[in-house]
Amino acid sequence: MLITDSSLRLLTADILAAAGSPAEGAKSVADHLVDANLLGHDSHGVQLVRRYVEHIKAGLCKPEADAACVNDAGAILQFDANRGFGIRTGGQAMAAAMERCKTTGLVLLTVRNAHHIGRVGAYADMALAAGLISMHFVNVVDHVPMVAPFNGRRARFGTNPICIGIPGTEHTPPFLLDMATSAVAMGKVVVAHQAGKSVPENAVIDSEGTPTTDPAKYLGPPQGALLPFGLHKGYGLMLACEFLAGALSGFGTIQPKTPRKGAIVNNMFSFIIDPARLGDAAAIRAEYDDLIAYVKTAPQAGQERVMIPGEPEAQIRAARAKSGIDLPDGTVIDLENAALAAGLEKNVVKQAFKGS
Repeated sequence: MLITDSSLRLLTADILAAAGSPAEGAKSVADHLVDANLLGHDSHGVQLVRRYVEHIKAGLCKPEADAACVNDAGAILQFDANRGFGIRTGGQAMAAAMERCKTTGLVLLTVRNAHHIGRVGAYADMALAAGLISMHFVNVVDHVPMVAPFNGRRARFGTNPICIGIPGTEHTPPFLLDMATSAVAMGKVVVAHQAGKSVPENAVIDSEGTPTTDPAKYLGPPQGALLPFGLHKGYGLMLACEFLAGALSGFGTIQPKTPRKGAIVNNMFSFIIDPARLGDAAAIRAEYDDLIAYVKTAPQAGQERVMIPGEPEAQIRAARAKSGIDLPDGTVIDLENAALAAGLEKNVVKQAFKGS
């Protein structure tokens, strides 16, 4: 079902506001989720609204909470999100770190105890808009693990994303790598299941540890596990994310002593860097231009061109902004259930589609 991004933003914000979110927070979360859909990251889009509403109603997300600075040590800033919307509190912490970076040139930022921070690339986007490099390492706690370690048959991790953003120039688009360290994100499996599609090979196992491409066999019950990308390499990065984000933020890793209340809590460990402090800014930009141009000079036979991380999403955004966002039936049903749980009429969802 097709819907314009503007209609979807209004619908999502209305549902979250009805569930108990202040209007400002509802709008910022809605914009973040719909932007993820526009970029083709449907796993981090509005299919999450139902779960957000459930968490608000259960007291597991506090949408009115702000990020609080718990350690200001110059180039080190640490924040506690107090279980507030991670999308909102993560943005608050990132904005503070970027402001500090004007003085220090480099900031180490941690954010802990944030209800789901959404698409990590959104924080890199903030830095890119200011001409800053950023690197982000995230872990996922508060619920049972979803990803098995290399050579493991039981889940022991979240999807633990890594993100790196490098500013572009007037000639070259920015570099934005935003990826889960699992072979696929949990949300992508849910979206595949809703759309009646399979998942890639070597991405999931069922509850017995047997590889499968059927998302239903992973989802269960009993639930199976996602697999790390790149075998031992993805597993190594996943484990690094777990320690950096979980232990150094002060909240905790996914080991069983950390509470599991049933929501989605993220901790994030980030570096924000002003590249102008590291040399001649013009020379750095020229080197970036030359490098990307060189990378793009040898496309495979049958391929139109070589792209860098971030370019496919920009293309998808342009297409979806023009044609609308196509949501699978399962996501539409989830939005209807979220609206009902928030106290709205179920038909507000259909009305939003009709009016778009």
